[in-house]
Amino acid sequence: MDRIETHASGGCQCGAVRYHASAMLDTSHICHCRMCQKAAGNYFAALVGIPRDALTWTRGTPAVFKSSDPVERGFCRDCGTPLYYDYLESRHLSVTTGSLDDPARFPPKMQFGVEGRMPWFDTLPGLPQEGTTEETMRAQVGAIAATNHQHPDHDTENWPE
Repeated sequence: MDRIETHASGGCQCGAVRYHASAMLDTSHICHCRMCQKAAGNYFAALVGIPRDALTWTRGTPAVFKSSDPVERGFCRDCGTPLYYDYLESRHLSVTTGSLDDPARFPPKMQFGVEGRMPWFDTLPGLPQEGTTEETMRAQVGAIAATNHQHPDHDTENWPE
């Protein structure tokens, strides 16, 4: 796995926990295993590796759940956002790609835990696409925007601002 010297930041939905990476690994992947499904509360977990020496927690610290003896999973104790998967014997940990400020920079390159993959997963591209959130929830968008408590996708000096 190649180490890519770059800068990336991310954090939880409420902004209580933020991190910065000075390098990333080319390990962006999704895991379909049942443990990752439960941890992410979704059909799969999307993860990308960061060398331990390249990761800095810049605001707050994650809470930790030990999902098995060799693995810890970090999350925000305030809003519940899953933040990382840590196989304790590894020289890196993997942050949840969705917690990155720019997750599109790290598209998945591989899949693991395919035994837990949803049997209908390959039908997703054929499903109707109803439009953007602004189009499909037109009546609710204003109220949601006016009361939005989600941290923006960039570092802030103070939060909430």
